[in-house]
Amino acid sequence: MARLFLALALLIAAPSASLAQDASQIARVQSGQSCPGCNLFQAELAYRDLPGIDVSGARLRQANLALSTMNHARFDNANLSIANMFGGRFTGASFRNADLTRANLVGAYLGSADLSGANLTGATLSGAELETARGLTQRQLNTACGDASTRLPAGLTIPHCD
Repeated sequence: MARLFLALALLIAAPSASLAQDASQIARVQSGQSCPGCNLFQAELAYRDLPGIDVSGARLRQANLALSTMNHARFDNANLSIANMFGGRFTGASFRNADLTRANLVGAYLGSADLSGANLTGATLSGAELETARGLTQRQLNTACGDASTRLPAGLTIPHCD
C-alpha cells in the first residue's frame, strides 16, 4: 500500500516538475546563447541585447522581455503567452506560429518581423510598430487590441483596448 501511494505521489509531482523553469537554460539565454526548445518560464530577459538569438519552440510563458533588443531573433513556435514585451525591439524577428496570447507588446517595435500564424488573442499592441511586419492578417488583429498610435500594414485595423 505504501508503494502505491509513493508511486501516485511521483506521478502527480512529475508533470509539475517538468513545467518548472530551468535556471541553467535561462542563464544560457541571458548570456546570449541560443536555446531552442528550452524551458524559460518566467525568465528575466529585460534590458538585454540578444541579437539573432534562437529560442524557437521555447517556453517563454510569463517571461519579461521588456525594453530588450532581440533583432533577427527566432521565436518560431515559442510560447510567449502572458509575456511582457513592453518597448522591446524585435526588428526582423520571426514569430512564426508563436503563441503571443495575452502578451504585452505595448510600444514594441516589430519592423519586418514575421508574424505568420502567430496567435495574438488578447495581446495588447498599443503603440506598437507593425507597419512593415510580414504575415500579419486581419483575423489575427481582430483578437488583439491596440490604440490610435498602433502602426499597422496598409489596409489592416485593430480593435481599441478597453
